[in-house]
Amino acid sequence: MDTRVAILSVIVENTDSTEELNSIIHEYSRFVVGRMGIPYHKRNINIISLVVDAPQNEISSLSGRIGRLAGVTAKAAYAKL
Repeated sequence: MDTRVAILSVIVENTDSTEELNSIIHEYSRFVVGRMGIPYHKRNINIISLVVDAPQNEISSLSGRIGRLAGVTAKAAYAKL
């Protein structure tokens, strides 16, 4: 299986989506290398960095599912490996 290393940048503006977001991330946990969450209280948002090592289609699927949540934005950046 050919995999790629990527970081997903996730911004949560609607905390009502947090439970579903965590559920989605758990579904893809076999691909997760690391996760860091930062609550930004001044702006009332949460920022999550999610490092994954997965096939391209799995990364796209994960990013798309997260990005479709209400009040959540997700973007992926890929390593050139």
